[in-house]
Amino acid sequence: MRRDGSRRAAPGRQGPVDSGPADSDPTEFSRTSDRQSGFRSRRAQGSRPSNPDDEFETMASGDAANPSSPPQPARSGPSLKARAVGYLSRREHARSELARKLRPYAEDPAQIDAVLDDLQREGWLSDARFAQSLVHRRAPQRGTARVVQELKQHGVDEAQVADLRDQLRATEYDRALEAWRKRFGDKPVDRTEYARQARFLAGRGFAHDVIRRILGESDED
Repeated sequence: MRRDGSRRAAPGRQGPVDSGPADSDPTEFSRTSDRQSGFRSRRAQGSRPSNPDDEFETMASGDAANPSSPPQPARSGPSLKARAVGYLSRREHARSELARKLRPYAEDPAQIDAVLDDLQREGWLSDARFAQSLVHRRAPQRGTARVVQELKQHGVDEAQVADLRDQLRATEYDRALEAWRKRFGDKPVDRTEYARQARFLAGRGFAHDVIRRILGESDED
């Protein structure tokens, strides 16, 4: 110890001794402790850093819940007549068939009848054209009985069905022969093959006398 009362530095030590945390700013230390404790609290609660997609969804839901946002206009589907014209632009339809397709979109059956009446007056809808179109599509591979049955199911007028039946019968042999040639081409050689080919033609609606003419007489006949 010196005469003035101060201590000499201990041998081997140079410079002043670091006083440690006592020299730091207590306010800064408090803020650092608060941030660390807050971080530990968030980790304990399982929080995650924010995701941009989550932020976007939050903003979108907030906009939807905001009553000050302007209401979106309601979207309305096509009218019954527009739907009917769309169906008819693809192919001919019978009146009953078109009414069935429009039924899920009509509030009242009377609306459907009014639309169909308008379409008939304007030439869009015609059962006669539908019947001719169906015969054109079915006749090459179907017999008279099958085509007539389908016409009746669609509600085609009986008088028109009778006229088309006569036309189909006049050409049934030629149509059945063409269908048989495309499928088989060779006459049956035994009873089993005869039965198989006969079932094919009968299933297509061709008359039995026409089938016998094409296949010849079976061993059973």
